Amino acid sequence: MFGLENAQSLVGIALAIGICWVLSENRGRFPWKLALGAVLVQAALVLALFGLPALRAGLQGVGHAVDGLSASTQAGVTFVFGYLAGGEAQPYPMTNPGAMFVFAFRVLPVILVVCALAALLWHWRILKWITQGFGLLFEKTMGLRGPPALATAATVFMGQVEGPIFIRSYLPTLSRSELFMLIAVGMSCVSGSTMVAYATILKDVLPNAAAHVLTASIISAPAGVLLARILVPRDPAAEQAEALEPAMDKVYESSVDALIKGTSDGLAIVLNVGATLIVFVALVAMVNGVLGLLPPLGGAPLSVERGLGVIFAPLAWSLGIRWADAPTAGSLLGVKLVLTEFTAFIRMGAMPAGAIDERTRVIMTYALCGFANIASVGINVAGYSVLVPERRQEIMGMVWKAMMAGFLATCLTASVVGAMPSALFGH
Repeated sequence: MFGLENAQSLVGIALAIGICWVLSENRGRFPWKLALGAVLVQAALVLALFGLPALRAGLQGVGHAVDGLSASTQAGVTFVFGYLAGGEAQPYPMTNPGAMFVFAFRVLPVILVVCALAALLWHWRILKWITQGFGLLFEKTMGLRGPPALATAATVFMGQVEGPIFIRSYLPTLSRSELFMLIAVGMSCVSGSTMVAYATILKDVLPNAAAHVLTASIISAPAGVLLARILVPRDPAAEQAEALEPAMDKVYESSVDALIKGTSDGLAIVLNVGATLIVFVALVAMVNGVLGLLPPLGGAPLSVERGLGVIFAPLAWSLGIRWADAPTAGSLLGVKLVLTEFTAFIRMGAMPAGAIDERTRVIMTYALCGFANIASVGINVAGYSVLVPERRQEIMGMVWKAMMAGFLATCLTASVVGAMPSALFGH
């Protein structure tokens, strides 16, 4: 049934689109058909994936696959690190089993394994066919040209900088709108390796976590395209037809070579994620230390998290979240923007079942599932400076706006999910 809480989520849809329209480079060229189509496509995908028994069973199968992948990864980690990784053969009495969940041993290794598997599936052409299929879908349904459509699809599975690599030779000739769209979509979604990591973090507090994370990343791509087109409208005169062919392909000599190179690529990602988390969490701790010197406010010390909770609480409410949970949800949105979505997912995963409403947890999973954060600004500038150095200055001028588009795209996705009947998700 469609109730008041579902209607509340419509505010979030209107707010995300309205903010982008207000900040648009050309308000008179609002893509009405794309706006209606993108939101309907998102709603239809959610209804199909969670409403149709066959697809719902498929999503549950994804959850089982993620559990199996995590268990297999843990076997490798335990072999290397022994009891430190939480193996059964503990040399000391275990008084707090929950303390054995160490991020470095339980989550980061999953990224390594998934990157290796992705390289292997690419070598076997399985992932390539899936990517090209999604690229054709974006081309036909959202009016994208071939190369940007392919890069958009690749971004969903490969990551915010890795996706555009497949059309590297096209990047210098893309229109401003297309280039902005690629950056925005990259911040709207997450990569395949991090999808599994997030599902691993949430599996104990969110039923069918893998299905929600996978769905979130896929359906946020149309939202990213829509908001990017609103902020920087397309210029048909500047766009010429291009062939749908990847200009640069990943080539592996053999399956073993794919596994080795995939592992090496995964190691770079793991080090980047780990180092980023250490630095950003440390910086926030420093700021909290300074704020702690000030007099308490409302009976509690001041902190970055409390401030972000106050700032983003109205936005969280507009997604369809009850007001009692809005400060907590707003804090998670702020943590995602400042400290990366990894930190936000870790904090939500640490919240016990009764800390926030189950509906809130589902909606926030979609709102957090994207790379739109301050760290990603640097990642995109560095990545695109290598891919298309002649447009570095142009990218510097649009990357912050792209981060906002990516942030609002996940909020738009969360609002669409919030507008769906709660019974669809089993609560």
